[in-house]
Parts: sequence; C-alpha cells; structure tokens
Amino acid sequence: MNFKEEIQYKTGQIEKMIEAYLPKEDGYQRTVIEAMNYAVLGGGKRLRPMLMAETAALFGGAGECLARFMMALECIHTYSLVHDDLPAMDNDDYRRGRKTTHIVYGEGMAVLAGDGLLNYAFETAASAFDHAEDTTEIQKIAQALQILGKKAGIYGMIGGQCADLKAEDPEENVTKDMLLYIHEHKTAALIQAAMMIGAVLAGAEDEAVSRIEKCAYNIGIAFQVQDDILDVTSSLEVLGKPVGSDEKNNKLTYVSMHGLEESRKQVEELSREAITTLQSFRERNLFLEKLVEQLIYREK
Repeated sequence: MNFKEEIQYKTGQIEKMIEAYLPKEDGYQRTVIEAMNYAVLGGGKRLRPMLMAETAALFGGAGECLARFMMALECIHTYSLVHDDLPAMDNDDYRRGRKTTHIVYGEGMAVLAGDGLLNYAFETAASAFDHAEDTTEIQKIAQALQILGKKAGIYGMIGGQCADLKAEDPEENVTKDMLLYIHEHKTAALIQAAMMIGAVLAGAEDEAVSRIEKCAYNIGIAFQVQDDILDVTSSLEVLGKPVGSDEKNNKLTYVSMHGLEESRKQVEELSREAITTLQSFRERNLFLEKLVEQLIYREK
C-alpha cells in the first residue's frame, strides 16, 4: 500500500469512528444536533485525530480510550471553525466547498452548535474513565483531559483567537511576537494537544511528551504559515473556501509581514526540525513522518 492509499484508508477509518460517536438527531434539541453533525461531517483531512493515533503508534499504541479523545479533539476543532465562520469573526460563507453552518442553520443555531460540540467533546473524552482497566490508565486519561482543556482554552486556542481579534483593530500595534503568539495558540495548540495526548495515552515518558510538544509546535506554526501562503496563492476551487479573506478582513498574516519568500523558507525550516525530532525516537513511524511532510506542504 503506497502513502496515498494508506492515508485514504486511515482517513476512512477515522470517518467511521466519528460517525459512530455522533449524537442521535432526535428530541427537542434535534436542530442543534443536526447543525453539529452537519459541521463535523463537512469533510476535511482529519489531521488532528490522525496525528493523535499515529503519535500513539509511535510509542507502542493506546487502548480503547484513544478513539474517544480523537473524537473529542475533532469536535473541538470543528466548533472553532463553526465560530470562526460567523459574521462576528471571519464572516465566511463557505468551508471545505460547502455552505458554512450559520448560512444553513442561522447564526443563533450555529453559535449553539459550536457550544454543543465543545461540551460534547469533553463528555466524550471523559467517558474514557468508564473503560479504564486500572489506576495507571485512569491517570493517563486524567493527564490527557488536562492537556485537552489547556490547549483548547484561554491559555491555548481561545487565547490565540482573542489575540487574533485584537489584531484586527486598526489601532492595535501588531508585532512579530503577537503574530507568533496567534499562530502558536490559535493553530499549533490543538496540534500539540493531538500529539501530546497520543503520546500520553500510549505511556510515553514525560521527557518524550515534552519533545513531542515542541515538535507539534513546529508543525502547527508551519501549517499556519502555509495556510497564510495558500490564502494568497490558491483559489476557491482548490482550497474549498474563499481566498483573500485575510486581506478582506484586514488581518495581518505571516505573509503580509514577511513576504512569500521568507514565509516559504520558514515553513521549510520548521518542517525539517519537526521531522528530525520524530526520527530521533527509538522507534520510527514512517507514515507519521510522511504525513507531517504532506500536511505542511499541502495545496489545500
């Protein structure tokens, strides 16, 4: 099986797992659940759950609780996209080639769908305690929950989103440090959560988890810089969402601050360092290394 076939197979397996964990669309809350499921099933690379699973494999694999955290992280990622697309944020009508959740269900229901996905994420992750076999596994789940909460919260993704909104203010003096903070927290934090949780659930030592955190930081920054590049160089047909939205919303990006050439150079340096870190562990996961390379240099 070549890499393209393998990634298609693994993505298909993750899709089946996600579908199995989706809440049933019934009761008086049916509409919000429909909106949640519409958002989750909107396609995408399933990057974060795949990174979690492959990092766990790097350290010998994890048990049944891994899938619950994979689903939880995808819910958190999806809720952030639902809210990002709202008129109060990025005001986008399309995501992955489809109409965004607020265009289909209305702004109010989209807000609730995002809220629902965030809560459902922790409900799903916490259910792993019901299947823990011993005290050691309980401790792993607890540590994974702490990582998930911190990387998704005010000291992680939400903190990055806050700084991102502040940066849109014409009176805000956006520095290189502030822009890096936005990328580190808004984008890299959830990639760190994915890989750190995979390592923790697989029983990796603290030192190894710290190295994975730094590796995921590099991947996240490179991923976001590449996203900034694509917003300038790609098209709606290729990207699946409007291009030029950063300029439209007066957003300062890595590209607008450093230019295309320097941005591409930074992507190269960060990706090389990340892959070198992955290669430094006793066991190798060649698929994970190739996955990181493909994700960073993606065209959409």
